[in-house]
Amino acid sequence: MHKRSDFHFRYPPNIHELDLATMVNMFRSRGEPRKANPGEYFSCAITQELLKEGKWWFGLYYSQKTWDALLTKGCEGFPMTDAELNVLGLVYMSEDTAPHREQVEKNCGVTEKLAYLIVNDLRVFGFLSEDDSGFLAITPRGEKALHGIARRMYDKRFLPEMINDQPVPEEPKIEQAQKVDKEQTSLF
Repeated sequence: MHKRSDFHFRYPPNIHELDLATMVNMFRSRGEPRKANPGEYFSCAITQELLKEGKWWFGLYYSQKTWDALLTKGCEGFPMTDAELNVLGLVYMSEDTAPHREQVEKNCGVTEKLAYLIVNDLRVFGFLSEDDSGFLAITPRGEKALHGIARRMYDKRFLPEMINDQPVPEEPKIEQAQKVDKEQTSLF
């Protein structure tokens, strides 16, 4: 389905390159107000206006007015992205049989590390509920938030074809150097 608007929050396209500790730190810090150092300014990512203080989002800054405009109906102050739409949409579509958390995390279009953080936050903020076995259900608040982000992006209530099923970028693999067991020559 064709998007009608790109005026919403987005995770950086290369977020998969971050190690878990950095990703968690950046994820937890999103939306925090930050003040520029004396004599310095931030620039709003949308309006490019200079700011002394702005809301932080993965290295970008937004004025409070722009931040508020990016928030969608029903989100209750929670910044929604494509990934949140995918998570809420996957759970919403499977009303008959609740999907397992792992299944949603694998199919929501972001790396599993980020998906884990997103599902946790959606649960903590009351958009999803999770039973003891790890099965997810969408709450009425979650439905409002889902339809709000769907209206922003596609100008209509949520439909299953809005789910983004692009492949998840692979996490970089770090090759380990092989140690060669050579005896080191003594210099003494």
